[in-house]
Amino acid sequence: MEATIEVAGLRKRFGETTALDGMSFIVEPGQVTGFVGPNGAGKSTTMRVILGLDAADEGTALIGGRPYTSLRNPLRHIGALLDAAALQPSRTARNHLLWLAHSQGLTAERVDEVIEQVGLGSVARRRAGGYSLGMRQRLGIAAALLGDPPVLMLDEPSNGLDPEGIVWIRGFLRSLAAQGRAVLVSSHLMSELQDTADHLVVVGRGRVVADTSVAELIATASRDRVTLRTSARSEAMTALARAGATVAATGRDTLTVSGLAAEEIVTLLSADAVPFSELAAHRATLEEAYMDLTRDAVEFRAPGGRKAAR
Repeated sequence: MEATIEVAGLRKRFGETTALDGMSFIVEPGQVTGFVGPNGAGKSTTMRVILGLDAADEGTALIGGRPYTSLRNPLRHIGALLDAAALQPSRTARNHLLWLAHSQGLTAERVDEVIEQVGLGSVARRRAGGYSLGMRQRLGIAAALLGDPPVLMLDEPSNGLDPEGIVWIRGFLRSLAAQGRAVLVSSHLMSELQDTADHLVVVGRGRVVADTSVAELIATASRDRVTLRTSARSEAMTALARAGATVAATGRDTLTVSGLAAEEIVTLLSADAVPFSELAAHRATLEEAYMDLTRDAVEFRAPGGRKAAR
C-alpha cells in the first residue's frame, strides 16, 4: 500500500459555520509533514474526515488511494493519535493495547514491541487511569504503531511530554519518516516543528494557506530583513523609520529592519552618527514565518492584536 494521505477539495459545514472550504493537500512518504493553523482553521475536522469520523459534504480523503471506511484492519494502514484520553482508565496500558491488537488480528508480541518502543516497559502493567498526560501520549503513540502502518497521523504528540520526552518524540518522528512512512503531525508548537518537520501545510479558515518545505518557508520569511545590533536603539529606530523602514525591537540592543538594504542602513546610521556593532541578514524562525502567513486567518482576536482564548 502506498504511504500517502491525499486530501482533495474537502468542504464541511456545521450549521452556519464553514469548517472546511476546499481543503486540499498531500502527505508524502519519507518525511514529517507539519499541519498547523490557528484555532478554528479546520485541522481537527480534516483529521476526523480522514479517519471517517466525520463525513465531508464534498471532496475526498484517501489513505494510500483508498477511503478509511474501505480499509480492512485499518491499524495496518494508518495509525492515529487524536485524543490521548480516549482509553479505559481501569485497564492496564498493556491490556488496553492487547484489546486493540485483538481487534486487528495482531499478536501479544507486537504489543510488547511497541510498549518498549515508546518507553513504557516499566509501567505497562499499571492502570492507564493513573498515567500522567505525557505517559498517555506515549500510550497513544504505541496504539498508533500497533499495526506497523505506512501512514501515521498524530495530533499534538508533544503535549504533556517533559523535556526528555520532547527530545525523544523529535527523533522518533524523524526515524519513522526515514523508514519511508508518511507522517502527519498537527502542532501549535512551531519550535518543535522547526526541529522535526520537513514539510509544512499551513491552514486558515478551512483552506490551505501554504504548502511548502520548512526551509523554503523560513527563507521566504527571512528575505529583505536585516538584524541590527546597536547601543543607541531609540535613535536608530527613529532614523530608520524616518527613512521609510519598518523596524521592530527584538532585544535590548537588537532591531529587525525591513524595507532598506543593508548598505542603505549603514549609510543612514553613519550619516546620523548612530553607533552600531553588527549588521546581518535576518534568519526568521518558523514561528515568525507562521505568524506572517496566518495573520489574516485568525478567527478570534482580542483587542490589541492578541488572539482571544477559546
